[in-house]
Amino acid sequence: MKKIIFYFIFSVFALGAELKIGRIMPEPEHVLNDISGKQITLSDIKGNKGTLVIFSCNTCPWVIRWEDRYVSLAESYIKEGIGIIAVNSNVARFDGDDSLNKMRKHAKDNNYIFPYAQDPGAKLAYAFGATKTPHIYLFDNKNKLVYRGAIDDNARNASDVEEPYLENALDQLLAGEKIKKTTSKAIGCSIKFP
Repeated sequence: MKKIIFYFIFSVFALGAELKIGRIMPEPEHVLNDISGKQITLSDIKGNKGTLVIFSCNTCPWVIRWEDRYVSLAESYIKEGIGIIAVNSNVARFDGDDSLNKMRKHAKDNNYIFPYAQDPGAKLAYAFGATKTPHIYLFDNKNKLVYRGAIDDNARNASDVEEPYLENALDQLLAGEKIKKTTSKAIGCSIKFP
């Protein structure tokens, strides 16, 4: 019992708090292993109007339900100057379901038009305080966090979405408006930390 309590306390402190709205993007030069075979950083994919970081993976049912919206959002907003990346921090599964080869296949099968990269040591996930897949972080063009949480309010069915949190935040960011809803609760599978 003592070991379980110690592990829980250690896990909470090791992860740290989730990145607060208004904070600057942490670890923008941390090297990620992209499915293209190249090494990239968040600085490399930064858009001139903002940057969207999606903590994701290959097998989480929540990711699978939402990822069609990753692609449709990317189709709309990359051309508007938003850099987008999906980051896989499931280090414990890098030799299995979340290997680079399986990530390549997953991205191809789901028509990803943005980088999809492994996060060695889950360094970005720790720095962001990300705990779920998917877990969304939107930064403005000065690398300041303006929205974090879920994509929208209905993972099960895109046609039943009543509040598209991320799309609203993107539109408000691009219009130079204040983000009305800056946070929502990320819902998904737990990141498989090392």
